[in-house]
Amino acid sequence: MTNRDIARFFNRLAKIMELHDENVFKIRSYSNAYLSLRKIEQDLSTMPVAEIAAIKGVGKNISDKIQELLQTGTLATYQKYVDKTPEGIIKMLDIKGFGPKKIKVVWKELGIENVGELLYACNENRLVELKGFGLKTQATLKKQLEYFIDSQGKYLFDYLEHEANELDQIIKSTFPNQQSTLAGQAKRMMPEVTGIDILSTIEDSELIAKIDGLGLNEDETMLQYKSYPVFLHHVSTEEFGATAFKMNSGEQFLENVAEVPNGATEEEVFAKLGLTYVVPEYRESATAYEQSKNNQLPTLITDKDIKGVVHNHSTYSDGLHSVKDMADECIRLGYEYFVMSDHSKAAFYANGLSEDRVTMQMAEIDKLNESYKDFRIFKSIECDILNDGSMDYGDDFIKEFELVIASVHTNLKMDKTKANARLAKAIENPNTHILGHPTGRLLLAREGYPIDHAFIIDACAANGMIIELNANPSRLDLDWSWIPYALEKGVKISINPDAHSKDQIRYVHAGVCAARKGGLTADMCLNALGLSEFEKWVNSVR
Repeated sequence: MTNRDIARFFNRLAKIMELHDENVFKIRSYSNAYLSLRKIEQDLSTMPVAEIAAIKGVGKNISDKIQELLQTGTLATYQKYVDKTPEGIIKMLDIKGFGPKKIKVVWKELGIENVGELLYACNENRLVELKGFGLKTQATLKKQLEYFIDSQGKYLFDYLEHEANELDQIIKSTFPNQQSTLAGQAKRMMPEVTGIDILSTIEDSELIAKIDGLGLNEDETMLQYKSYPVFLHHVSTEEFGATAFKMNSGEQFLENVAEVPNGATEEEVFAKLGLTYVVPEYRESATAYEQSKNNQLPTLITDKDIKGVVHNHSTYSDGLHSVKDMADECIRLGYEYFVMSDHSKAAFYANGLSEDRVTMQMAEIDKLNESYKDFRIFKSIECDILNDGSMDYGDDFIKEFELVIASVHTNLKMDKTKANARLAKAIENPNTHILGHPTGRLLLAREGYPIDHAFIIDACAANGMIIELNANPSRLDLDWSWIPYALEKGVKISINPDAHSKDQIRYVHAGVCAARKGGLTADMCLNALGLSEFEKWVNSVR
């Protein structure tokens, strides 16, 4: 089991225990374990038991349960609750924003035991009289249910990228005289994918027989590789290039091609069409087609173009590692600067920083900067945009930061008018510099609050505001599809990992993948600036 799997198990245990009115302190201990374990970067299966027990929020009891999980893949304690809980009720625990308390009400009072019944009950207005519900809550739940149902069978690309590329390379090395390629959604680096598509001239049976780890799942209903669904597409050598071209291109790009000619490779197909080759991740729009036709393709941003790591959290708020540990990891990875952006004071749930603690952190950063050569930590904050659009600190104090990332974290249930006004006021504040995760979405879990993207981007253009592409694989917000409009308006993008641990600095890569889909170039990316240029930008906006 991965660390992520283990952490989620404790989160699920806490929720199912709450369904059954168990001891609140035990529930809280498992919830805290989830929060701590999901940030651990060292593989728990290789850590000494005593070291695991010493992790904040773990202790001996939970450490023992981690060993049980590693050895058996489950927990006897968890299974005890599963055995007395309908399967559909357990599935409801995955619905974002629909917690155990409300699930218990619909289960016990209406006898609803699965997601389908719950959606039907919403459509029939059966929840409005229940305690804690009402028309507005029911309408919100209906949207959450529809989103949840639509998201089933999908995966975050970042989570399976390694396995997809690994399988692709294993097949190529095992069958060097055949043609094969990763294809479809994963090849196009879509943020959400349904699995791993492999296009090849190799018979499916031969692939399954010779590739270790590729086979049917336990109930023999799906082909998989390391737990991820695999879809095999067998074609002849003559059809390989044309099929790859079609699978690796978005609809808007393909609409410009009347007929895709046969070819042994995609490159051959592009040549026959009189087009310059376009990488699959950028092969989405009519604009990309025209650029290919006129040999005017942009030079897309790469991982190597990113020079600094913007938007990070430390143990001062809800991060796992100290400011120094995070900065040192950036140095180890070859970055030139690190922007420390812990949560502001209104984010009490994330141990947000009071003014006194900000001052303390700034002093620590000054001391650390004295010890670095050719590297610098910048003093920033992820400042909450309050409900009325004002910022979490007063004007005089907020000016102490070298740059400010303005983000919404609370009161997310807004209509478009409210969201636009709230964000616009923050954008117009002269003390803000980067708009953080503009819609607040969580992919496969929560839709973002509705905004008029064009209006918000226009406001950023008018106020010299940078827009964040939050590179956390669950966010990737700003969505890549709005990058072209931002570029058209001259609004730069900052690819920020929103790292809460050293390991999460790697999220920069997920952001770069999304940015390439939108056509982002290094000259329009804020943190593609080297240290001296970034310092100049910081000084210019203060």
